[in-house]
Amino acid sequence: MNRQQLISIIRSKKSFLCVGLDSDFDKIPEHLKNSDDPVFEFNRRIIDATMQYAVAYKPNLAFYESRGIEGLKSLQRTMDYLDNFRNECFTIADAKRGDIGNTSSQYAKAFFNKPVSGFDFDAVTVAPYMGEDSVSPFLGFDGKWIVLLALTSNKGAFDFQLIEDKTNEPLFEKVLKTSMKWGNSENMMYVVGATRAEMLAEIRKTIPDHFLLVPGVGAQGGSLQEVAKYGLNDDCGLLVNASRSIIFASKGEDFELKAKEEAESMQKEMEIILNERGI
Repeated sequence: MNRQQLISIIRSKKSFLCVGLDSDFDKIPEHLKNSDDPVFEFNRRIIDATMQYAVAYKPNLAFYESRGIEGLKSLQRTMDYLDNFRNECFTIADAKRGDIGNTSSQYAKAFFNKPVSGFDFDAVTVAPYMGEDSVSPFLGFDGKWIVLLALTSNKGAFDFQLIEDKTNEPLFEKVLKTSMKWGNSENMMYVVGATRAEMLAEIRKTIPDHFLLVPGVGAQGGSLQEVAKYGLNDDCGLLVNASRSIIFASKGEDFELKAKEEAESMQKEMEIILNERGI
């Protein structure tokens, strides 16, 4: 999916909501666990309940890889199902890959080369800390994106990302400036945590046009209004992710309804924001 197609979906749905499919088997409603593939059945129902409100879906690979072959089968079925909505949503593999050379090339094929791997994501999250040769293999696929980790929302971000060099430039800022030479706003996004919303204004000075994937709104306590205030650009430029607050809004038989209500609530708030900005 190219940039203009993504923007068109955002404008059409009046939303920049990304639903994180962090589908923890232990948290799936009990009444689904008798199905042949509980994780896929859960995902399918979440997708059906939220599609009219969400512009993106982001399976977190950890929740699938941890279950071995069965988990990967669930992921495959989920992606095959999302193929039915290719013109309605953007898909992100939350994999946080980071290696060099042939290894990085193989990771890229795993997520972008459907005839070989069976997966056809629009984007994959990538850790940039091994440098350009760990990132560039992902940029060799037309219509595909990488989402670089820049400034995350966890407390451990202070361990490295905010360390300043002798010119007082923090490491995450160095990542932004350097990586801009590798890709562009048509194939590269950045992860910026919602709990760092006040820093989005400074980040936008460096990358005014790029899309930002913003986790941390919802269960982690980030403010959608603050993210929009500092992070929106003329094309919206935001994908705000919510995972647990939507998919696990209920653990009962009404989980679909509650997920729909949570997604709709966020979309309505986003619609107001977009209308105020004339987007």
